[in-house]
Amino acid sequence: MILALVMIVLFVLLAIGTPVGFAMAGSGVLGLYLIGGMPMLSGILQTAPLSAVTSYELITIPMFLLMAEFVLVSGIADDLFKATAAWVGRVPGGLGMATALAGAGFGAICGTSTASAATLSATSLPAMLKQGYEPRMAAGVVAISGTLAMLIPPSVALVIYGLLAEVNIGALLIGGVIPGILVTLTIMLTVWFLAWQDPSRAPAGPSVSLLEKFRMLKVVGPMLLLFGMVTGVIYSGIATPTEASALGAFGAFCLAAWKGKINLTTLRSALLRSAHGTCMIAMILFGASIFGYFFTLTQVTQNLVAFVGGLHVPPWVILTIILFGYIVLGSFMDQIAILVLTVPIVLPLIKSLGYDPLWFGVIKIVTAEVGMITPPVGLNCFVVARYSGRPVAEVFHGVFPHFVAHLFAIAILVIWPQIILWLPIKMGY
Repeated sequence: MILALVMIVLFVLLAIGTPVGFAMAGSGVLGLYLIGGMPMLSGILQTAPLSAVTSYELITIPMFLLMAEFVLVSGIADDLFKATAAWVGRVPGGLGMATALAGAGFGAICGTSTASAATLSATSLPAMLKQGYEPRMAAGVVAISGTLAMLIPPSVALVIYGLLAEVNIGALLIGGVIPGILVTLTIMLTVWFLAWQDPSRAPAGPSVSLLEKFRMLKVVGPMLLLFGMVTGVIYSGIATPTEASALGAFGAFCLAAWKGKINLTTLRSALLRSAHGTCMIAMILFGASIFGYFFTLTQVTQNLVAFVGGLHVPPWVILTIILFGYIVLGSFMDQIAILVLTVPIVLPLIKSLGYDPLWFGVIKIVTAEVGMITPPVGLNCFVVARYSGRPVAEVFHGVFPHFVAHLFAIAILVIWPQIILWLPIKMGY
């Protein structure tokens, strides 16, 4: 009875627009009070805030957010798209493929999908429309390419999963590399198929001389340097993910300064936005901590694991149901909120089925990408519609082929877990 009441309060608070962290904290406080009264509640509130935000690894989040802000200030995304478009623009659907490559490259130095989608909306989408691309196809590839930042390291979502699941963050970031390449290729193949099916959807771009192509490659250098300062130092064991995030933020600042984009206004704006994002995530983690205490005391997780253990169905059936549930949740909830709400409940279940928590973390993030383009509230589709001025229904329509293709990519990662686990194992994690 108490559990049902608390869950109703939580969903009502979320439905009326209460920030996720406050909604979880409020409903958790109510549940704890109903179970143990004021003594239990005050005892937990004295320790929960400190334990939720004092993890050393948590420093990774503000550093990655600050890195993303400096990358946005530098304008490197526009240069990256132009370089990739020069190389693949003559291929059927070339500019769409260039958008996917630019999204992967930007994701490798950004870490936040909404920032990636907003940037691609301002750079690649106008270029595709100018070349005569079908508007819904152009908007769809921008929306799905923006989600790559969730998976390709540095990924804020993978860091948060690692903190919640107590999985090695370095291993998670390394584990996202090969799946990130696979998903990027999936987007490119989908674009090629759509262009092959109807060439009028994606006219070929102007030819670019080989000399010009090589000249434009110089813009890739800063991106590779930043990627090396983050993932490279983790891969080589030179630095921990926390240290690498600070290196990445410093490198992005130097890049923006080198391009002459740093002044008091841009610096203040970047610092404020990264601080705002960090406080939001910290509040979500604090709320999840309080809510987690309530779940532990009501033994929801233990009962769920016991119930599923009694079902006479193969483990893959339960995994499929969980992933489908994540897609549904992702259609109307923020991905960080979904992580903190579900990981403490779902992870013990996943372990009881014999699945690797590192593998599941990457699968969860790929599934979250699908949620970010699923109606009615696929966040990336709304971001693209807002920044491009295109109707949101057009964006949802254009992203549907990528939705289907992503389901195949998820199936491949589920059937062959070595795709995710091979590189972390090879690196000794």
